[in-house]
Amino acid sequence: MSERKVLNKYYPPDFDPSKIPRLRQGKSRQIKVRLVAPFAMRCSTCGQWIGKGTKFNARKETVDSESYLGIPVHRFYIRCQRCAAEITFKTDPENNNYVAENGAQRNFEPWRETQEINARLEQEKADEADDPMRALEARTEQSRRELEGLDALDELRAGNARGERVAEELRRAGRREGAAEDARCCREDEADGALAKQVFAAGAQKIKRVREEDVVERERLIKRAVGGQPQTAGKPAVPTALSRALRGVKAVKKPEPQTALTGMLAAYGSDDDDDDSD
Repeated sequence: MSERKVLNKYYPPDFDPSKIPRLRQGKSRQIKVRLVAPFAMRCSTCGQWIGKGTKFNARKETVDSESYLGIPVHRFYIRCQRCAAEITFKTDPENNNYVAENGAQRNFEPWRETQEINARLEQEKADEADDPMRALEARTEQSRRELEGLDALDELRAGNARGERVAEELRRAGRREGAAEDARCCREDEADGALAKQVFAAGAQKIKRVREEDVVERERLIKRAVGGQPQTAGKPAVPTALSRALRGVKAVKKPEPQTALTGMLAAYGSDDDDDDSD
């Protein structure tokens, strides 16, 4: 049984490799490869999102008309997972990246913008270091910007100073108005206090507190005066302190409370009286 993995092959003595026909390949020959998406993109046909790292069976070809410093540019053909639309992108050796061509739009990547800005600044610095005239122009422009910044700073300081003066004047005016208002409130409080003292002093003179014993004694004297002796003929009554105090007091007989039973008995008694009279 022969070996499955043969390391040496037999070549006959009359073997001539120049007689083997070679396959001629065109310049635009496409090769089937297996790759992953180098960036996140969105299909322009159906809107399907394709994430970075998604695996595809692709076709690769070399772009003849494009190269960078002798490095060839390659183009890749893939199809959308949803609508099977063709998507193409190619390499960008200048920026060490990829560029979306047709069928899809690359998602926005904020860090790429930062990298591009940093790269541009570094390139400008390198150019200035190599070109003395450009370096002189850059220093002149920087000096002009510094002068403009100083002028703007002086204007801001002057504006802040004016604002502080106005604010201080407003605070002083507010303090003056507050002091005047406090003085007016004090005067009003003093006037109210004096008026209250006068009112309470007048009320203290008119109001006389009476003890409970005095009230009981006065009621007894009133009852005695109401039921007193008649005056003698020909001699006017001498007004006394009690009579002067009891002027305008009239004797009022308090009616007895009457119930339903007493009313029936009264009616019954009146009938008997009528019968007796008859």
